[in-house]
Amino acid sequence: MRRQDDRNRVPMTRRSLLRSTAAAAATVGAIDPSGAAGADDPPRGTAVSRGRLKQSACRWCYGRLPIDELASAASEMGLVGLDLMRPDEFDALKRHGLVCTMTSTHGLAVGLNDPKNHEDCLKAIHEAIEATAKEGWRNVITFSGNRNGMDDRAGLEHCAKALREVVPEAERAGVIINMELLNSKVDHPDYMCDRSDWGVELVKRVGSDHFKLLYDIYHMQIMEGDIIRTIEANHPYFGHYHTAGNPGRNELDDSQELNYPPICRAIVDTGFDGYLAQEFIPKRDPLTSLAEAVALCDV
Repeated sequence: MRRQDDRNRVPMTRRSLLRSTAAAAATVGAIDPSGAAGADDPPRGTAVSRGRLKQSACRWCYGRLPIDELASAASEMGLVGLDLMRPDEFDALKRHGLVCTMTSTHGLAVGLNDPKNHEDCLKAIHEAIEATAKEGWRNVITFSGNRNGMDDRAGLEHCAKALREVVPEAERAGVIINMELLNSKVDHPDYMCDRSDWGVELVKRVGSDHFKLLYDIYHMQIMEGDIIRTIEANHPYFGHYHTAGNPGRNELDDSQELNYPPICRAIVDTGFDGYLAQEFIPKRDPLTSLAEAVALCDV
């Protein structure tokens, strides 16, 4: 029942929430009716007011922007860092007071599920751990690789064996290795670590707090849905989060099916102290879109 003093209020819908969020992000760049930033945009400013969820942005989504321009804008928005960076790019982050929230390693199609890849993959992980630990940062990424006809149980054992070799190094360095969950339905056909239950079982078999999953909300919406319940049930196994709109992997707006404010509140409510990285592909002015997404997830 609606209270008497609420009778003249307009209910807050998802569309109105997104509209108010876009207005709040206007300090980051003026938005013209076409959705693009104008030439006379005001100075970009913070999109973070609460800061209960530490946010970053994936570098590859903004490949057309020079790294210093992206890093400067990210710092002004209130982001803590950039995601999926190489060690040779770390200096650009440090110039702007940012951290690398996830260090790149090996490719995603050729991964730890096949023993013939272990030497090269573990070398790349070792180098990333060393570079990340040197800066006092937290995360490096790894991937299962594609199935290529391999049984998922065999792939699970191969991944666990490889990770048990390198996890002691991560423990000594204070670094977390994160295997990304990716969809095999749309973007990465044949990828093995494509379900949260498979990934959670792998974390249990490795048995270390220095190996977790990168829970990509976009990818797991495609494969499983039931995002909030999955986060609540499995959050101890998740060390990092990625965002994007679905379908399309674009802005976190009302053209797609994921509703990010309650998802982010669910993450915060688990006591999560890691990072959430924006990984959507902007269709509009990229920094305006990024600021809007950051404000939307700042719960």
